[in-house]
Amino acid sequence: MNGVSGAWPTAVGVSTAVACLVLLTLALRHLPVGTAYAVWVGIGASGVALAGTVLLGEQLTTFRLTFLALIVVGVVGLRLVES
Repeated sequence: MNGVSGAWPTAVGVSTAVACLVLLTLALRHLPVGTAYAVWVGIGASGVALAGTVLLGEQLTTFRLTFLALIVVGVVGLRLVES
């Protein structure tokens, strides 16, 4: 992989980061900042872990799945508490 040395990976990375910040800003209209940020980080961490498994061939162990599930449960729980 070229990392940030290529134009396309850089453009995709910057575009994704901007889109994520825009979505966080929209979420802040409806959620307290602590909850919105926790959800944002939880989704990002889970997404990166799953992308590493799918795209980079990282091992998907029972422990990894368990802790990813805990992140998802925490995010859903925070969202339900704030509704």
